[in-house]
Amino acid sequence: MPHRSFRYRGGMGGFGVAVVFGVAVVFGALYLVFRARDRRLLRNGLFLVAAAFFLVAGVLLLVTRSTAAGPVVVGVILFGAPVAVVVLGVFLLANGVTMFRREGRSLGNLLSFLLGLAIFVVPVVLSLIARHAGLVGVAVLALAFFLASYFGVAFVVFLVYSLVYGRTHHRSRPEALVVLGSQIVDGRVPPLLRSRLDRALRAYRSAPFDAPRPLLIPSGGRGSDESRPEGEAMAEYLVANGADPADVRPELEARTTRENLLLSHRIQEAAGRPGPALVVTNDYHVLRSAMLARSLDLDAQAVGSPTARYYVPSAFLREFVAVLSEHRRLHVLACLPFVALTAVFVTAVALSS
Repeated sequence: MPHRSFRYRGGMGGFGVAVVFGVAVVFGALYLVFRARDRRLLRNGLFLVAAAFFLVAGVLLLVTRSTAAGPVVVGVILFGAPVAVVVLGVFLLANGVTMFRREGRSLGNLLSFLLGLAIFVVPVVLSLIARHAGLVGVAVLALAFFLASYFGVAFVVFLVYSLVYGRTHHRSRPEALVVLGSQIVDGRVPPLLRSRLDRALRAYRSAPFDAPRPLLIPSGGRGSDESRPEGEAMAEYLVANGADPADVRPELEARTTRENLLLSHRIQEAAGRPGPALVVTNDYHVLRSAMLARSLDLDAQAVGSPTARYYVPSAFLREFVAVLSEHRRLHVLACLPFVALTAVFVTAVALSS
């Protein structure tokens, strides 16, 4: 029997692969265009993830059609997907335990544990509902799958673009460095807040010698469990580590990130230093801070400082929940078609029975 080599086959199959690669190119072009307009747009992340998805899909289609490794690739995907979900669930549970031990029992610190628990518990509960509730149960299971897929994709978009935006180099020289506050301990800055201040000091010292140094605006009010305003403690740290006291203008009233940005902008304007600002926070908080600055029509980008690794999963989950809350109308509208189709199906089944 003559040897048959596996070769890429043309025709409709070849056209389909070309279409997939073409879609990847379109999304890639949209990403570059919209990123050039404004780096702070979350839709940039959607275009980037879509471009990567279709690029990978095209490569996989090409491999499965043109080589003998196709069945192996399909098998790895089918077997690897559920294994990856199990590994993710175990990791989140372990991270949740670490957060509980190091950071306390607050809901925000338990997000990774709760999500890991949901990965194992929710599919079992939904399967039982589908098994005992007939077609209605199947509809509920399908709705849960679509909603989970929607929010899963939304989180991937947020996470990927947070990482990409956080590594973006901003070329414009800022007139002000706004350092976002976080909780102080015993009147002093803890390691997480210290990393923000150190990042701001690096940017402050990098200013050219023939140009004025940017203003340093440490921003944060006094919380109910704090002995003094965060901005005050942050200002002391900046001066103690080499900042000129004349360049440090603390903001002492803000309670939220939105207030941080607005009140710091007023201080910058009052100092007679209009122009672009650079917001300094931790890496997990960079994208949401930049998005808020854009929504407030402020000329400000954001940069991040390192965060302890164990803290990162829960921190990104908290930021994602905050972004969902800030754009809840958009996400409700996006989910309504799934809910409506499920309601129509359940109603039709009820009327026919």
